[in-house]
Amino acid sequence: MKFIYFLTFIFITSIAFSQTKENPIVWKTSVEKISETEYNLIFSGKILKNWYVYSQYNPEDASLPMEIFIPEGENRFKLIGKAKESQTSKKYSDVWKKDELIFKEKAILTQRIFINDKSITQVKLSLFGQVCETACIQFEDTYTFSLDGSVIKKQRVVLDEASKILTSKLKLDLKNTSLLKNSTSTNKDSSLSNIFLLGFIGGLLALLTPCVFPMIPLTVSFFTKQSQSKSKGIANAILYGFFIVVTYVLLSVPFHLIDGLDPNILNTISTNVWLNIFFFVILVFFSGSFFGYYEITLPSSWGNKMDSASNIGGITGVFFMALTLAIISFSCTGPILGSLLAGSISSAGETANQLTAGMSGFGFALALPFTLFALFPGWLNSLPKSGGWLNTTKVVLGFLELAFAFKFLSNSDLVGHWGLLKREIFIGIWIIIFAGLALYLFAKIKFPHDSKIKKLSFTRVSLGFLILTFIVYLIPGLMKAPTWNLSLLSGFPPPQFYSIYQQETDCPLGLDCYKDFDKGLAAAKELNKPILLDFTGWACVNCRKMEENVWSQNDIYDLLKNNYILISLYVDDYEKELPKNQQFEFLKANGNIKKIKSYGDKWSTFQIINFKTASQPYYILMDSNLKILNTPQQYTDRDIYFNWLQKGLENFNTNLRLRQFLIEK
Repeated sequence: MKFIYFLTFIFITSIAFSQTKENPIVWKTSVEKISETEYNLIFSGKILKNWYVYSQYNPEDASLPMEIFIPEGENRFKLIGKAKESQTSKKYSDVWKKDELIFKEKAILTQRIFINDKSITQVKLSLFGQVCETACIQFEDTYTFSLDGSVIKKQRVVLDEASKILTSKLKLDLKNTSLLKNSTSTNKDSSLSNIFLLGFIGGLLALLTPCVFPMIPLTVSFFTKQSQSKSKGIANAILYGFFIVVTYVLLSVPFHLIDGLDPNILNTISTNVWLNIFFFVILVFFSGSFFGYYEITLPSSWGNKMDSASNIGGITGVFFMALTLAIISFSCTGPILGSLLAGSISSAGETANQLTAGMSGFGFALALPFTLFALFPGWLNSLPKSGGWLNTTKVVLGFLELAFAFKFLSNSDLVGHWGLLKREIFIGIWIIIFAGLALYLFAKIKFPHDSKIKKLSFTRVSLGFLILTFIVYLIPGLMKAPTWNLSLLSGFPPPQFYSIYQQETDCPLGLDCYKDFDKGLAAAKELNKPILLDFTGWACVNCRKMEENVWSQNDIYDLLKNNYILISLYVDDYEKELPKNQQFEFLKANGNIKKIKSYGDKWSTFQIINFKTASQPYYILMDSNLKILNTPQQYTDRDIYFNWLQKGLENFNTNLRLRQFLIEK
């Protein structure tokens, strides 16, 4: 499923190249004086062959356009309209299903400005956009323009010799690179549709809380009885539902802006130790609210103001009614939204798009009953009466929030290499939490707002036995792997090798692996085997799913164990510092410096430089001569992955026989 309005391409952080021919686009600037107060600031871009840049007039609901803007804090001049552009071309997008406007070979943008202070001699202007081939590279830089005729040269950053040498070692002399242009993944659309579904389920759960459920008949009755006609009431109710969806979707907009400034920023901070601890604390706090020990509410003045605004009438009034619902129901919806936010930020991939998908699903589920019951008011009679079951729903959600919280604590433990929350300890904590939930469902423990239970309902007993079944499923996970790999939970518990039991290796499934590329390459040469280069992460859920559900299959496991040299590079290993003599400064294409201090810094930069992507999991097959053996693969299913490995092995053997033939000749 594609969310056309919100989906944007994954951008890749700019790459540092010393040669102009390796940089997809190079910008030069000039100034044209129009009058004492008006100037044309001109950007002239030279674009590498087969690459292109999106116009600032690219259609809406498509790839992000180029943008010219004034740096923050600068108020001595203003832009006069949008920049004029040189000739553009049209390129049909299979993703957006429309023609997009692009520049090929060169791009010239002329931005007219008006200066407020005639005495100024220099101004700065920022340019943002993306240059694409099969992947897109974001560029953003601020340029200085001289208004008095002098030439302002950009300060040249000079790296020390050690940094130059270590930077050069990151760049591989890859062969057969045409295969890199066709990287495949079955994950993008399915990931967004799965997150939409999770958001939808979250919205349905929010409906069953005391803050939202009683609002359904009240609101529907208002629209059907207070409107001038039945059709008008139905139209307003549908509009009300639409605005509920819009309200929650708008919450994700700031994350698109953040993602646009630096596409990797959310992916980077998602693996931050302290951010994950913060999420852990917040979710534990939310669970306490669901248990009834306190309430989390927004200021009452907000709700009062929105309620007053809803009396305006018309479309504006309906919008503020939807906003009022979002505010007054926050004590129940807030914890669920908080979990959705934390889960989206901490997942690999297009963070902002995932959050939008989740918020869309949440808002859609919340809006659906208001619209349906307005269309069919007779259905209101079938709604169950409000009662103690609403509080029971909140408490159950509290237990789920508490269990989810430990996933974030686990992320911190894994990235920080603390060794505190090993796999078996994590599973043990979950067993305790769900045992508490089972005791609650069987009325053995109570919380502050629970009413007295005379008889357990069938639903409550059934759910209690379902939880007990889940606990029984978890118990073998306390034993030494591979007794039970908990495939239904892949990605949530720590990996199997992160165990309290003594493990033969610290690699997935007990395989032999290298966590340094050079060492793995040397082993491949010595053993004359192909390489499986695995870009992974400690906090990467999809990486764990691939390892535990796909790599664990017997035929795939045998291939990995016997036929390949596995090199696993953890791109989020930011807490583990490189030796001092291996730390260096990396010059990015926009002139900024990135300090390479940790293994995570090194391997994430290594991936971007050589493979022009920043997603995980990301798998490349190559031989010891750095020849790519098959199209790179990402998150996928068992059959595709097995065939992919087999094809890579066949290509390796074919190349090997060819080399031997040439040697004999």
